[in-house]
Amino acid sequence: MAKEAADLTTIDLFSDEKRPGRPKTNPHSRSVQVKINKRNQVKRDKNNGLKRVEFKIHTSLFEQLDQLAKEQGIARGELIESILSKALSADGDVTKQD
Repeated sequence: MAKEAADLTTIDLFSDEKRPGRPKTNPHSRSVQVKINKRNQVKRDKNNGLKRVEFKIHTSLFEQLDQLAKEQGIARGELIESILSKALSADGDVTKQD
């Protein structure tokens, strides 16, 4: 049997050939890996009692929150969660506006 350049199943014949890049460590493509990791993260969050919330805020408010979180050494999400918790515990009726 002759050595075929396209036959990569016989690794022993190609041991002297270096292939560029990092060796493949996962059988899935990167896009599939990202989906699997995201699904696992959602499951972990759900098991920890967390729920995802998304909203839009003005850039200036975002920057203030980001700066305050950096000053306190916590994640922005943690800061927002603590602000909401304090607001809800301080005032029993949050539906009324001043």
